[in-house]
Amino acid sequence: MFHVVLVEPEIPQNAGNIARTCAATGCVLHLVRPLGFELSDKYLKRAGLDYWHLVDVRVHDGLAAFLAAYSEARMHLFTTKARRTYTQADLRKGDFLVFGKETRGLEEEFLFEHADACVRIPMREGARSLNLANSVAIAVYEGLRQNDFAGLEEAGQLHRLHW
Repeated sequence: MFHVVLVEPEIPQNAGNIARTCAATGCVLHLVRPLGFELSDKYLKRAGLDYWHLVDVRVHDGLAAFLAAYSEARMHLFTTKARRTYTQADLRKGDFLVFGKETRGLEEEFLFEHADACVRIPMREGARSLNLANSVAIAVYEGLRQNDFAGLEEAGQLHRLHW
């Protein structure tokens, strides 16, 4: 459905939780080096549980390599510094949802160069940021909502209660 891009993620548990979200929703997970952990990290594997076989994980050697590989992609850059909220973005199947590292987010220069692609998740004043895994889940499910959860129902993944 979507491509989730983690630029220089630092915390293996966050990446593992995000991998679970990608597994549950059919999103591709892109990890952009340098990573703050090894792909064999036990915390990464534990957080992803037994979902790893359901995730298409692609690793890129730096942001420049990633951007060169997907130069024509529609990207939405998630940052606390944007004017538009994520609900104002037109999220379409195949779009790339891009998130920066936990401690600093995406680089200021990169955000400035792509200001029209920047969106934020609203928070109360005084809060610095949300957990990365939570932010990704919010973004992915907003995209799914905007697309009437297409892809989940088609794949038989949307479970319904029958009384």
